[in-house]
Amino acid sequence: MQKGILEHLLSGEGAIVPHVQPMYRLRDNRMMAQEYLARHLDAAGVTHPVGPILQDPGLAPADRLALDLRFLDATFAALARHSEGDFLHFVNLEPVSLEAPGFWDCLPRWLEALPFPVERVVMEFTESQGVHDLAALQRYAQKLRDAGLRLAVDDLGAGVASLTHMARLAPDFIKADRSLVEQVHRRPYQAALLNALSHFAQRMCIGFIAEGIETLEELESVMDADVPWGQGFILGQPWPTRPRPIAGPIAASES
Repeated sequence: MQKGILEHLLSGEGAIVPHVQPMYRLRDNRMMAQEYLARHLDAAGVTHPVGPILQDPGLAPADRLALDLRFLDATFAALARHSEGDFLHFVNLEPVSLEAPGFWDCLPRWLEALPFPVERVVMEFTESQGVHDLAALQRYAQKLRDAGLRLAVDDLGAGVASLTHMARLAPDFIKADRSLVEQVHRRPYQAALLNALSHFAQRMCIGFIAEGIETLEELESVMDADVPWGQGFILGQPWPTRPRPIAGPIAASES
């Protein structure tokens, strides 16, 4: 990661442009939800994904917390301007931010500004960063539920620990990782696994979404596997909400 990019964002000179990507119910092609993806705007006015910055192993923990809270602030500002449709809103969350008092200090303000019921917001997080204590993660998940939010586990299939997180967190939605979707029409084991996960989700009365669908062949195979919802470039690429400057620091103390 270029040092100048991080400094640009942390200094407050940068801008964040949340993008939204649709999720569709595949049997009738109805949009059911939007996922809010963090993008930052560089000095030339070009947007870039935030993920590579947050996942950089060289990023200091305090900087990761500060950046994620600012991205969340921009996302909830975009949600506060939203007034269309009755679909769900998936918001990406780095699990490490759950350990920051700054997150819990900001959450009531974010939720009070929503122009729609809180239960239409789904906090989506993975097990790749941050909290590795499952008991602690369960406590944080319950606090989010107590605030009226729903939960999603992302990247299911990307690592062995993902199944443990899913079982312990009992989320409202699970999302199959792109690694399970890629070339699924040529890989019967992947198709069978997607089908098994879909039937598991149906039995547990939770939503199941295949993400990263990029080709017609993958889409057809995902549908053949009885996966109810899908997300990916072939269904809709991310589009920007209005840009929002990064204005002022948000407390991100870990103590």
